[in-house]
Amino acid sequence: MMMIRSRVDVVGAGARATPTSREDGGRCFARRKGSTGAKAAMVGWADDARGGRRVIAAARATTGDDGRLKTPARRRRGGKAGVKRMLRVVGAIADAGSTTAAAAAAAAAATATTSAGMEPKPMIAQKVSKHTKTSEVSESKGESSAVANRRLTRAKFSDEASYTRRRKFPVLFYSKEMEPLAHKVAAASENVVELGQIDWRTFPDGFPDLFINDAYDVRDRHVAFLASFHSPEVIFEQLSIIYSLPKMFVASFTLVLPFFPTGTAERVVREGEVATAVTLARILSNIPPSRGGPTSTIIFDIHALQERFYFGDSILPCFESGIPLLLERLNALEDSNNVVIAYPDEGAYKRFHSFFAGAGYECVVCTKVREGSKRIVKLKEGEPIGRHVVIVDDLVQSGSTLIECQKLLHRLGAAKVSAYATHGVFPNASWKRFTSSGVGGQGFSNFWITDSCPQTVEAIAGHEPFEVLSLARAIVDALEV
Repeated sequence: MMMIRSRVDVVGAGARATPTSREDGGRCFARRKGSTGAKAAMVGWADDARGGRRVIAAARATTGDDGRLKTPARRRRGGKAGVKRMLRVVGAIADAGSTTAAAAAAAAAATATTSAGMEPKPMIAQKVSKHTKTSEVSESKGESSAVANRRLTRAKFSDEASYTRRRKFPVLFYSKEMEPLAHKVAAASENVVELGQIDWRTFPDGFPDLFINDAYDVRDRHVAFLASFHSPEVIFEQLSIIYSLPKMFVASFTLVLPFFPTGTAERVVREGEVATAVTLARILSNIPPSRGGPTSTIIFDIHALQERFYFGDSILPCFESGIPLLLERLNALEDSNNVVIAYPDEGAYKRFHSFFAGAGYECVVCTKVREGSKRIVKLKEGEPIGRHVVIVDDLVQSGSTLIECQKLLHRLGAAKVSAYATHGVFPNASWKRFTSSGVGGQGFSNFWITDSCPQTVEAIAGHEPFEVLSLARAIVDALEV
């Protein structure tokens, strides 16, 4: 019966490996050219000269300093196949009950480093797939940051179920303004969503000087970017990142844009007007594809659902909603059984009534009518008397419509009036109109918004009647691949 053995030769920096003779005439060697520090190369052979040569070919093909198949192996018959043959031989060594080559490599490396007066360093054996041209045993200090990151992650998520769950979530990069929400997303995912880092700098002329840290780490990973287009000045620098990430050999790319800022400019009513919603959709449609295909774009409560068709075929728009957050909050109210939902216009009714009808809420519908040069809010249907009325809309800007609705509902006998808008835009600090000293402040018991507009979240902090419902959990659910 043919005996199978293993051998590890340790070759120092720049050293040339000397062929080692065996009793049957076969030879084996290990060579690492241009390495730094003590290195170990794994060689396994069968006790016949032919088997030894096969493994030698595989070893030579996989221990180059540049990570590529060496030229001598390519000239041999079946150079790439030699890699597979080496793996089969090494597997046979383990099956035969011999000391594994990885353990021997670690012991040999420890001996070499100790004799050189250095502390022994742990060794890591990387797997070889059909797309991989190298199979090497490397020290943790010498390994790439991507390999070290994967090793540490596997140590953290020791059981395979936890590791598999982590692999379903992306590395999340984010704009400067979205940093608080990004950390909430990571916390809501129990930290399986990793946060990437970007250096947001500018050149002296004001143009962005950007750098994506650990770019090699995102290769073959799902990647997402949390954006905020709350101001035209920040769009260009974020687009520069958004266009770059898919080209970094990532498995897939997802753009999380909670607020689509030009959504209300989705149509024209006279010649000469420009529908900027189409413009922004076209810009996003030109995001390069990743290895996994087109970019996915997650948007919360876009103003009009037909805007889905403004995007090209090279992007996949995914429309989410913040209404489930409101439903959860309403269920926690002391008077939740007395709540009725109000819509400030027919557009809001068409957009959201299905969410609340399914949850069993009654509704009140307001409408705007023109009387002379004025537009007046009137009640179209519903009964607000003695009820806690919650006005629901997708966004709020100046807030004039909400204030007019609140006044009407109070005149008609509503016990309490609250409001919800997914996107609190509030240009020119118009949110102050809803505080206790503002025009409509005395009439609103609660005003709920989400954290889709970071500049508003920062401004209203600590001011009643505002309360922020975070999108973090909803983003985590949407990001799960």
